[in-house]
Amino acid sequence: MAESSQSPISLSDLDLNQLGDIKKQFEEELNHLTNSFAQLKQAQAKFKACIDNVADIKPANSGKTILVPLTNSLYVPGKLSSPEQVLVDVGTGYFVQKTRKQATKHYQDKVTYIQTNLDTLENTIQKKQDNMNAVVNVIQVKLQEQTRNVTKA
Repeated sequence: MAESSQSPISLSDLDLNQLGDIKKQFEEELNHLTNSFAQLKQAQAKFKACIDNVADIKPANSGKTILVPLTNSLYVPGKLSSPEQVLVDVGTGYFVQKTRKQATKHYQDKVTYIQTNLDTLENTIQKKQDNMNAVVNVIQVKLQEQTRNVTKA
């Protein structure tokens, strides 16, 4: 195996154009990571809503008419025949029949898994933000040096 002979480069050794490129790259990465964070938060909220929906199904409502969602905006009337059994969307159009307790655990596991990913992503975002701040600080120092050199000349 060949070993990498690359050594880290100090930010102060780079010129303003290179620092600008690095800053732009960090901004793009931060934008992407922040969007991913928001999407994960939305997914987590949907799973939490599923937990609430499963909790709303009560055995006392057996035989009562309910609205069954076919899509996000289309509901049809139906009768609740077995309140202890629910269909759980496990992804890509597949549904599995579970008890209310199993469904709640399934959704709670999803919420926990997403929270772990959110925590990791939040740490990554913070590190990228710190790196970008370091680049911005070096850019400011270099601009001040340029201004001083222009003023002296």
